Amino acid sequence: TAEEIERIVETVPGGAANIQDIYPLAPLQEGILFHHLMGGDSDPYLAAQLFSFDNRERLDRYLEAMQAVVDRHDILRTAVLWEGLPEPVQVIWRKAVLPAEEVRLEAGAGDAVKQLYARYHPRSFRMDVRQAPMLRVVIARDEEQDRWLMLQLRHHLASDHTTLEVMQKEIEAYLRGEADSLPAPLPFRELVAQARLGVSQQEHEEFFRRLLGDVEEPTAPFGSLNIQGDGRDLEQSYLKVDEALGRRIRENARRLRVSAASLCHVAWAQVAARASGRDDVVFGTLLFGRMQGGKGADRVMGVFTNTLPVRIRVGEETVESA
Repeated sequence: TAEEIERIVETVPGGAANIQDIYPLAPLQEGILFHHLMGGDSDPYLAAQLFSFDNRERLDRYLEAMQAVVDRHDILRTAVLWEGLPEPVQVIWRKAVLPAEEVRLEAGAGDAVKQLYARYHPRSFRMDVRQAPMLRVVIARDEEQDRWLMLQLRHHLASDHTTLEVMQKEIEAYLRGEADSLPAPLPFRELVAQARLGVSQQEHEEFFRRLLGDVEEPTAPFGSLNIQGDGRDLEQSYLKVDEALGRRIRENARRLRVSAASLCHVAWAQVAARASGRDDVVFGTLLFGRMQGGKGADRVMGVFTNTLPVRIRVGEETVESA
């Protein structure tokens, strides 16, 4: 409505003249926004990356290149609004200035990197996604190591790992003076249209109702439902798959004409079943959405990954048929 558009205009610096576009969220963005709003003081979809520079001039040139990349891509000039609206929307600003905050680290207070992460840890720091860009940088002088540090904070509402790679390549092109060779930027709105207009909401709901309609409780390993808390004390552990086992997995996957991931999903269902005491398990799987993302999807910035539920009834059939 006109009133809702006016409400959106009031949030944008420069008003209507600074609004390039308004459109709804892709389904995955809706899920991420839900968790952002439920996150309290923390944000599970805020990611951080650290850079170091040997002098301030080089850091400033890098920031200029970052701003140039933000200027090129719609999704990097996007804000997400929901208050007083019938559904969340993303608003693309024509001009969005990259916020760069310079902080002073405490001398003699320990490692400079740890100090930075402690102040801006995703488990205790939130980004206002109602302001574009959903990208922030914090810079600080590391006196002990005689260098400059830059902490880049970005929100998954606007980016995935491929976005990060494309962004870095474009920044490097600017730094080399090769910006003119970059291809024309592709808009994220094409994916939103594909995701929202391809299949109706009713069809989506009917599909998931058939898949999950009779599931009454989650598959909780060892009965534990709140496994992360606020995430501050989360620890991660990795075990590399033995090379010979990896080879056997790939050989069997080829023989069965499935992906190695499919075989791993069946194996994970066994783990989930044993750990939860259930023979009907549901768990999430991450999908790389760019393979069906349309023309140029390998270089469109934005969030293309998606998480979907997998349901496997363990023991009802053989491993091969599963």
